[in-house]
Amino acid sequence: MSLNLKLVAITLDCADPLALAAFYQQATGFDLHPKSDAEFAGLNREDGLFLGFQRVDAYRPPRWPGQTDPQQLHLCFDVPDLPEAEAGLLELGAGKPEFQPHDPAKAVVLTDPAGHPFCICQARG
Repeated sequence: MSLNLKLVAITLDCADPLALAAFYQQATGFDLHPKSDAEFAGLNREDGLFLGFQRVDAYRPPRWPGQTDPQQLHLCFDVPDLPEAEAGLLELGAGKPEFQPHDPAKAVVLTDPAGHPFCICQARG
């Protein structure tokens, strides 16, 4: 039985919502929500998907791949050119953990500036 839920928002904890929103805005091209501030920032996509960033006191970033400080969230993005996307994201401030569980021609794990791991995957076709 499907309840026909439609994903409309994803929110990430962080220490600096505006800085993390800027990273993802440059990476995705989403529009900055006009009411973004130092406590909560957001990005809008034309189809209605909202990506939010909320400030958390004493924020501790996740540690990939360990679970001492768990991942908290894991995003995956398809990209048309994996090496180009990786280089661009590293230039924006992403990190690249030593541990890479995937075929490097198909997917790469990176971390955003707040430490959340995310994957970029070579788009099929």
